Amino acid sequence: MSESFFATISRMKYIERWALMRSSRPENLSEHSLEVAMIAHALCVIGNTRYGRHLNGEKAALIGLYHDASEIITGDMPTPVKYANRQLKTAYKAVEADADKRLLQELPDDLRPAYEAIFCPSETDEDRELRRIVKAADKLSALIKCIEEENSGNREFRTAKKTTEENIRQIAQDLPEVQDFINEFLPPYGRTLDELLS
Repeated sequence: MSESFFATISRMKYIERWALMRSSRPENLSEHSLEVAMIAHALCVIGNTRYGRHLNGEKAALIGLYHDASEIITGDMPTPVKYANRQLKTAYKAVEADADKRLLQELPDDLRPAYEAIFCPSETDEDRELRRIVKAADKLSALIKCIEEENSGNREFRTAKKTTEENIRQIAQDLPEVQDFINEFLPPYGRTLDELLS
């Protein structure tokens, strides 16, 4: 029997982000998800090392890899539309959850529970905290995109950058690891390879 889960997931590379924005370089969902996974893992390492937390960085990375997989089916809904009002946000969350369930149905029955633990949030404190970390990583990835666009001379992202910076400031009030990432790892973004390695 042929299972289509991974073939479907591989289509993340065809989903372009920032649909309403003129980008100097398009960004697809695969690129974004990889970056979110790496940042989420880093936030957990920082939290565990510096703040005595007990975060599962590997699970956070997996949640980050799959956090937008539903967009294979739904497409990337622009943020101004997705959050235009409470009803639309609630409806879109339901559409995303249905898309995730549809993707999970493409797995064999014996493997599905392992992926449900990644796709479907549980009500445990640990799971809620990991999803907050992944959300912070998602916002940091968006900010990195804004910085890269700005550094390429594209002014199209200036409003998105301000909004994203404000969101991250609020997140960092409760998650000091986010502020550490901003202070230590964000400044080099936009440098050339020679500058990074010198």
